[in-house]
Amino acid sequence: MIRTATPDDIPVLHSLVRELAAYEKALDEVVASEEQLREALFGDRPAAYAHVATADDGGEVIGFALWFLNFSTWRGVHGVYLEDLYVRPDRRGGGHGRALLAELARICVERGYGRLEWSVLNWNAPSIAFYESLGARPQDEWTVYRLTDGALARLGAGGAEA
Repeated sequence: MIRTATPDDIPVLHSLVRELAAYEKALDEVVASEEQLREALFGDRPAAYAHVATADDGGEVIGFALWFLNFSTWRGVHGVYLEDLYVRPDRRGGGHGRALLAELARICVERGYGRLEWSVLNWNAPSIAFYESLGARPQDEWTVYRLTDGALARLGAGGAEA
């Protein structure tokens, strides 16, 4: 079962984010708090959205998709950027990841959005195979760049020196 996340889901969402980061070998990079997630998803100006997958009985949350809107100047419409998709390892293979992506695709179609996009680590062969089985194709002509921490602060303060 897929449903829109609620404020009551914040603790389990935070836990799942940490599980995903551990799976991606980057747990030490997680600094987001439950309160930050609550503000981003349910504050006065929500900037992100989430859906959860629950066990077949509709109870326990076993996975999630966290996403936000982007915009394509070439298409002239919004799209969805999927920041995180995660299903607990012992629940994989039950169709929950596919159902989460299908819900986001449904939202895109219903609202006239032109794209559903996400990133995947190059070493994550099971996820890559899963995404390609759905018809998703890699955009390998693009390289993602990122500014964080000191480099972001320096540039934001008006300088770009290393």
